[in-house]
Amino acid sequence: MITNKIMKFAFLVGEFPSPSETFILNQVTGLIERGHEVDIYALSPETEKIGKIHPDVERYELLRRTYYVPSIPKFYPVRLAKALVLFLAHFPQHSRVLLKSLNTGQFGRQASSLRVLFNAVSVLNKSPQYDVVMCHFGSNGVRGDQLRKLGLIQGKLCTVFHGFDLTGYLQREGNDAYNNLFQKGDLFLPISDRWKQRIIEMGCPIEKIQVHRMGIDCNKFKFINRQLFADEKVRIVSVCRLTEKKGLEYGIRAIAQLQNLYPNLQYTIVGDGLLRPVLEALITELNVTNKVHLLGWRQRDEVIETLNQSHIFLAPSVTACNGDQEGIPVAIMEAMAMGMPVVSTLHSGIPELVENGISGILVPERDVDRLSEALADLINHPESWTAMGKAGRENISLNFHIEKLNDQLVEVCRTLVKE
Repeated sequence: MITNKIMKFAFLVGEFPSPSETFILNQVTGLIERGHEVDIYALSPETEKIGKIHPDVERYELLRRTYYVPSIPKFYPVRLAKALVLFLAHFPQHSRVLLKSLNTGQFGRQASSLRVLFNAVSVLNKSPQYDVVMCHFGSNGVRGDQLRKLGLIQGKLCTVFHGFDLTGYLQREGNDAYNNLFQKGDLFLPISDRWKQRIIEMGCPIEKIQVHRMGIDCNKFKFINRQLFADEKVRIVSVCRLTEKKGLEYGIRAIAQLQNLYPNLQYTIVGDGLLRPVLEALITELNVTNKVHLLGWRQRDEVIETLNQSHIFLAPSVTACNGDQEGIPVAIMEAMAMGMPVVSTLHSGIPELVENGISGILVPERDVDRLSEALADLINHPESWTAMGKAGRENISLNFHIEKLNDQLVEVCRTLVKE
């Protein structure tokens, strides 16, 4: 019976292992723990200088299960030369597939840019039979659809939509980028109700859609009752990549407004990214060098220790100039699981995670005054931290616990395969 069937999954992802996409890692390891087989097809290995990789990558020997697309040169003449070498090397055995990958009538710009060819090469000579082809981010769903059309991979095609793939990616590729995918894909798993509504508006058949949230392992995050002791600094923390959509500029400006009112204030930002020089300049300009500290990237245990010692989690997310938006940030889930009240914004799926006035305070995007008011409200009322922390922990345990979510995912996939 299919109820007890061991399923075989192919995960199509971007960078792997990625330090900022532990939600993918949690799904992969969760399926392996449940006895299922997993192969990973990634566009590239991790490129950030992050030190030691996540211990679960080594524990589950995931790199032995991972296959990479050959790196695609940005300069087209170099790309063309590399594609020719790959084409000739594999042509004797795979002539039909390679020629089909260049069909611009079927694959459009993806074929003319040679991306379909490079993607095809990564799957040649592999075992193509899977129960479910799990594609994280819509662009990888398109990739999975192409590989199925080439006959290089078989299985039910399931696409998880996160955020950028329905915002910044569409600004670049156009709102019709997923038309073929919506028609040919078997299941679509937006991570929030917001993104469910978005893909319905784009023409995705509603009967193919089911919201499936990302989550965390609550057992790895110890709940701490947040209290403020006499003469203790109020420690505010953010954990994220230093990118525009994280809205850190507005968090820093809010702290600058509060520094004279609350001299015992301290704001720590854990993470790294391209905006670090810009944020450093802003910190100097606003004269908050003694209040705001950019720690840079830290190992996982160091991040946990910083969260353990902090009182309030700040996530001032915004819509970036290129349209990029959050999904539901995992870092907020972790902070809530640890009992921290949250100050964040009415952005994307965040209101589906943080209950305004219950587990945190939500304000409009880019509103520095409202952001500083929300922080001041929590600073003035530390007695509210316990109730907010408990409400947050309960919400994560009930709705965002990865063990429950992975059990749900298995059942969803079993039903999909049966159909």
